[in-house]
Amino acid sequence: MKTSRKRTRDYEVKVTPPTDSPSRTFCGSICKAAPFSDDPEAVAEWHRCDYTTKITAEVAKAGTAKRPVRVYADGIYDLFHQGHARQLMQAKSMFPNVYLIVGVNGDTLTHAKKGRTVMSEDERYDAVRHCRYVDEVVRDAPWQLEDHFLSRHKIDLVAHDDEPYLTGVGGVDAYALVKRRGMFVATERTGGVSTSDLVARIVKDYDVYVRRNLARGYSAKELNVSFLREKKLMIQEKVDKLKDKSKRMFETIDERKSDMICKWEEKSRDFIDAFLLLFGREGRLQHMLTESRGRLLHALSPPGSPSRNSTSSSDDCDEVLSPPVKTARYEISPSSSHTLRVHPTNGDFSENEDL
Repeated sequence: MKTSRKRTRDYEVKVTPPTDSPSRTFCGSICKAAPFSDDPEAVAEWHRCDYTTKITAEVAKAGTAKRPVRVYADGIYDLFHQGHARQLMQAKSMFPNVYLIVGVNGDTLTHAKKGRTVMSEDERYDAVRHCRYVDEVVRDAPWQLEDHFLSRHKIDLVAHDDEPYLTGVGGVDAYALVKRRGMFVATERTGGVSTSDLVARIVKDYDVYVRRNLARGYSAKELNVSFLREKKLMIQEKVDKLKDKSKRMFETIDERKSDMICKWEEKSRDFIDAFLLLFGREGRLQHMLTESRGRLLHALSPPGSPSRNSTSSSDDCDEVLSPPVKTARYEISPSSSHTLRVHPTNGDFSENEDL
């Protein structure tokens, strides 16, 4: 028996294909979409299955089944996301040698039972058949499983989460029949993600997505938006872009300001070091300032002219250069006791006899 290698993201494992397994899954990688239930490949697999040999959950877990275990999972699969993929992965890997059949509900039944979907039935069929864990897709699957559907598709076990899925007015569990027969195997739901959660996110940020699509070229008619609302949203989009641009500009200015301050500090340290190196650290600058001040005062106050008799002594120079002394005589006028008369004379000062 030949073996092939199926490469995963982080490791490589050897996979030994069963003899009656379809070749789609074991071509080195999953290289084409899963067939629909009425495609020749799925029909050929249906004919190879010996449904007279019943396979229970215990036999499937023990790995003693003589043929692939045909496990069925169903759902709406609107906005196919990682929660759906995880459910199908659990169903595929629940037992050794599983042939996974996935039923997808059609638009008519889904809209009547649950409400409007985002994706059409054809889009949902195509999304599921491109999941790597799926071997076959049943279109327009029933809402509640019955005997004729189980036998027609040769279903051994049904995989779904364990919570009751109530239908109809009476609230009957859609998987009540397979649970009574022991054909039900439970999978775990992925918390925090569902189609309803995704729709709620879109509704919450409705304006954001409308503005985005208008900016990408969608018309207001395609988005079911009025003319006034379209203009309002376009103006809001321009305002938000301007705010983002201004924010980035201020952030750039702050970064440049920080760089300028750092550079100024570095330059100031270099300037101080050069200043101290030039003028010294022990009063050289003060000495230079004092010396400069003396030179400035000397320049502003030049020395006096030389004397006429250069051979005379310093006393003679002082005597010659000193101005003549003038004497005066003060008299008080007889008309007023407060009047003082001054008579210049060559002698000493003398007071009037009347004084």
